Amino acid sequence: MPTKTETPEQVKEWLQTALRKIWPLAEGSLSLRKGSCIRKNCKACESGIGHPSYALYGRHAGKRFSIYVPGELAPEVAKALENGRRLQELMNEAGIRYLHALKRRATVKSRV
Repeated sequence: MPTKTETPEQVKEWLQTALRKIWPLAEGSLSLRKGSCIRKNCKACESGIGHPSYALYGRHAGKRFSIYVPGELAPEVAKALENGRRLQELMNEAGIRYLHALKRRATVKSRV
């Protein structure tokens, strides 16, 4: 948490240090889909299990997208999404800390 004497420069250093620890990064959602195939008498389809596959959903340039994710890559993509949520949290915290630091600096300058 910030200190009562934190400067804008210290907030910047804190954020840069925190950002170095966050990789991989992604935004969106990972979904497990179960689809059917075109084969006749497919046991997986007939049983209702279907054929599971993962997809990354998100937005790019204002448009929705969906990208197939191979099962073996799903854990790494999930980690990237988790880190993306952490990045959002860090940006929110940085904004608050930076504003408080700016206000303290302005108060100190006005007293001089």
